[in-house]
Amino acid sequence: MRLIDRYLLRQLLGPTLLAATALAGVALLSQTLSTLDYIVNQRQSAFVFLKITLLAMPQLVNMIMPVAIFVAGLVALNRLHTEQEIVVCFAGGMSRWRVISPALRLAATIAFFALVLNLFVQPAAARAMRNELFQVRTDLAASLVREGEFTEPAPGLTVYAQTVDGQGNLRNLFIHQTKPDGSATTYTADYGRITRQQGRPVLIMRNGSNQEFSERGVLNFLSFDEYTFDLSPLTRSNELVHYKPSDRYLHELFFPDLQQDWERRNRLSLLAEGHARLATPLYNLTFMALALSAIIGGGFSRLGYGRRIALMSGVAAVTRVLGFVVQAACEDSAWLNILQYVIPLGATWWALRGVFRQRVSRFIDITRRPVRAAPQGAAA
Repeated sequence: MRLIDRYLLRQLLGPTLLAATALAGVALLSQTLSTLDYIVNQRQSAFVFLKITLLAMPQLVNMIMPVAIFVAGLVALNRLHTEQEIVVCFAGGMSRWRVISPALRLAATIAFFALVLNLFVQPAAARAMRNELFQVRTDLAASLVREGEFTEPAPGLTVYAQTVDGQGNLRNLFIHQTKPDGSATTYTADYGRITRQQGRPVLIMRNGSNQEFSERGVLNFLSFDEYTFDLSPLTRSNELVHYKPSDRYLHELFFPDLQQDWERRNRLSLLAEGHARLATPLYNLTFMALALSAIIGGGFSRLGYGRRIALMSGVAAVTRVLGFVVQAACEDSAWLNILQYVIPLGATWWALRGVFRQRVSRFIDITRRPVRAAPQGAAA
């Protein structure tokens, strides 16, 4: 790359990183608010909360990068054009393609990394997040006991714990179980903890008592130092992790296992997601081309380019919304998947057509001087 090319690329790279960081922070905040439920209601640790939040970031980054490129392109190109640096490039004999090539190379590089994220990083992160959410949802310690509340995790079973600390230790535990034969059993303990023994979930209670009212009306009382309560009947052993289309790799989207009922019924949805993985990186090129069209696609103006920027911003928003609409429509008609590529490529062609159609002046008038009034008494 020549010196001027590196200079233009540096001017674009800084605002792009800044805009991407700012938008990623906003996306991270929104994801944090949505996953806050796992801390409040499911009593999960801060590590689980942070892990779920970070695993959702690859998909969010792919969504915000075109916007970051568009904003950064507008900021950097507007400054370069207003300070006549781009005009100097044209006056120095640089072609229009030479001027815009650093911006397009930057967008193409980001599009390549977005494609890598779509094909490999996003499905791996989405699967890890799905597994983590499954473990949170099926966490017996969170679903069985709520601090200071009577809960009924299963028919005929009532559980109460006065306090639950951060390590999952239960204090002042109360369990009442009613059996189908009419008998009832009540357990009280000073301390309890959920663990696993021989692959089965159990509740170990210490320093407590067991009161059993048999079906014959006989009350049996037993005190114990340690008692193991089997929780395996409460587990949903038949429940498995189900991967959504966003969690699957590209070959699983294009070549689903049609012997499975769910994949056969959702074959078009999987196909639409697969084409979207390949098409969405193109929006990075599209949005950079729209930014170039907004600034370079018209004549130089000292008053700014607010009208053109507003127009291209509207075009960018409509283009992206159309992409989402077409992706949803592809779940009903497979042939519409071609539009997932036509929309970004068509918008890119339209924007670059505006850039190359506009004629630019290669000359800067530096000979004009302000006319000074002649001093009094000077000869005419």
